[in-house]
Amino acid sequence: MTSPQQAGGPFVLGADHPLLRVQGRALLVGVLGLAAAAAGAFLSPEQFFRSYLVAYLFWFGVALGCLAILMIHHVAGGRWSAAIRRMLESGTRTLPLLAVAFLPMVLGLHYLYEWARPEEVAHDPILQAKSPYLNVEFFLVRAVIYFVTWLLITFFLNKWSVAQDTDANPKLAVRMELLSRGGLVALFLTMTFAAVDWAMSLEPHWFSTIYGVIFIGGQLLAALAFIIQIAARTISPGPLTEVITAKQFHDYGKLLLAFVMLWAYFNFSQLIIIWSGNLPEEIPWYLKRMEGGWQYVGVAIILFHFVLPFVILLSRDLKKRARLLALIALFVFFMRYVDMYWLIAPAFSPAVFTVHWLDLAAILGLGGVWVWFFMWQLQRYPLVPLHDPELPVRVSS
Repeated sequence: MTSPQQAGGPFVLGADHPLLRVQGRALLVGVLGLAAAAAGAFLSPEQFFRSYLVAYLFWFGVALGCLAILMIHHVAGGRWSAAIRRMLESGTRTLPLLAVAFLPMVLGLHYLYEWARPEEVAHDPILQAKSPYLNVEFFLVRAVIYFVTWLLITFFLNKWSVAQDTDANPKLAVRMELLSRGGLVALFLTMTFAAVDWAMSLEPHWFSTIYGVIFIGGQLLAALAFIIQIAARTISPGPLTEVITAKQFHDYGKLLLAFVMLWAYFNFSQLIIIWSGNLPEEIPWYLKRMEGGWQYVGVAIILFHFVLPFVILLSRDLKKRARLLALIALFVFFMRYVDMYWLIAPAFSPAVFTVHWLDLAAILGLGGVWVWFFMWQLQRYPLVPLHDPELPVRVSS
């Protein structure tokens, strides 16, 4: 067993760790990206808010996916998840930053959503029928409820986790498990409604009962792909080689494959149900994304977000090699943004595929600041939960 002094020192990222070189670069990229985006907001406010929405939903999904996987760990346990528990917790602690970053979306509601423009609602019977739910005041109230729910869960899970480092009382683990059981239900419900509010209502005439589940599946995939990057770059050099071994990376590879298949299953389910129903109020959503160049993006998503990762991740040997698995995970992470762009952008440009320079500025700006904040959180506590019974490194009594 390792003593508290021994565990608390080596298992904290030092300022000279190669992984932390990313932190300064991320902040620089973030500041430059946000500065460019701010300039673009004056030149083209409508395009700024559109680009910002895609970027926000992407990075927000990584943070919320970390919260979901963290709660799965507390409910199900396992060495695979205990080894990356502190990385997941660092991801959840970026949610306060994302709560602040939600404010530009509030300012741009009338640019983004038809139902937020009274002149549009006045001439649209469907929007009038949905106005008791789709209105600015109730939208903001729901957003507050979502963030309060996520932040409360995050606060207590992190508080009890840190306390566990110095207190081996098993009641702390029981508290985290009980909160996670209810938290997973709360997360599923709130994220489903948030997906409807923030994304599906961009096209308020269309609806899908599985839309929120598709977002949740994508968030799990994005979060795991990101954490694999961090885990692969944390183990060497460093003492984590005894904690995160080839067996753990094999588990991460299998879980990444499972999440890829789950994401594909959710999307295929929506497609086959809507297409077989062939209802005029449902199929226009897909028709927009099957013309004007968007169809090629859709084909690329099928090939590179599902088929290629699926085939590659079938290899057992590859999944055990941290660097190779991280490379595949990085590619999946990139395709998550492509998929998010395909989900959101055609709502604003259905006739022709388009990419604006503000899309790049927003994703790099918000992402750079998010990565910097994540790295800062990662340095605050030991990388290993010191009293987790699933791990070989513990505090002796």
